[in-house]
Amino acid sequence: MKVTALAGGVGGAKLVDGLAQVLPADSLTVIVNTGDDFTHLGLRICPDLDTVCYTLAGIASRETGWGRADESWQALDSLVALGGPGWFRVGDRDLGVHLERTRRLATGEKLSQITQAFCRAWGVGPIVLPMSDDQVETLVETEDGELAFQEYFVYHRCLPVVKGFRFLGSEQAKAAPGVFAAIEATDVVIFCPSNPWVSIDPILSVPGVRENISRKPVVAVSPIIGCKTVKGPAAKMFLELGIQPSALAVGQHYQGYLKGFVLDETDRELVQSLHELGMKVLVTDTMMRSDADRKRLAGTIIEFCGRVLE
Repeated sequence: MKVTALAGGVGGAKLVDGLAQVLPADSLTVIVNTGDDFTHLGLRICPDLDTVCYTLAGIASRETGWGRADESWQALDSLVALGGPGWFRVGDRDLGVHLERTRRLATGEKLSQITQAFCRAWGVGPIVLPMSDDQVETLVETEDGELAFQEYFVYHRCLPVVKGFRFLGSEQAKAAPGVFAAIEATDVVIFCPSNPWVSIDPILSVPGVRENISRKPVVAVSPIIGCKTVKGPAAKMFLELGIQPSALAVGQHYQGYLKGFVLDETDRELVQSLHELGMKVLVTDTMMRSDADRKRLAGTIIEFCGRVLE
């Protein structure tokens, strides 16, 4: 079975890592959100791409799920001591990645080419693609005004009340090389348990992606368990947009795409409501506390995808 996964954030990266453990490397392509990307200290930083790649390479921090394992912070400490901004924490190992990415971009290399080169260096097997080589910026509309995503997420710690989102540059952007081919060749598309608003929706905003995916069977994994998110502000966003956060709300958000939906055992009572949306439903333990959990969940999802395809 060929799988194309849409991912962003720590939850998405964990499931992708599980999928990489149960699928041959040439059967998995990951399309990653780049709406979070931004320029900071003169460096081009790609948080979701790095989280997915670090996780697949086995070099992500086990404590946070983002950033590098065995990280040090001497450059950041020196920067802050000199009066520089320390609100976005860039570790020393992470800094090397951002420096090299920025250098390559300045020579004319595309983000997709750079990502492939980094994945080869790190020994990552599956194909990892940015959603676009063009810049698309997720902007969060809040009661305090419009904020760039990292400003909202890190600097303001998700505190401003959310009113909506827009993806600056998406209308002019082109899908990265390989994106349409991966979708065309895939048997099933998996929406990972990433934030629907700011991880999956930016990918779908790139012209042609939504249309191509709509022609394929799609299975989504809920990032919300018992009205709460395991990590990140998705539940808060739903609530502030006037939607009760739940696995059902996630299913409704993706309605029109989905053939299958995966939710946690905690939310078993929502199965009938999801069936009424026209979806096959898998109820299972979706918490990924360990590597074994990632592999178990991924294997269960792949088995479910087989039933969805019947």
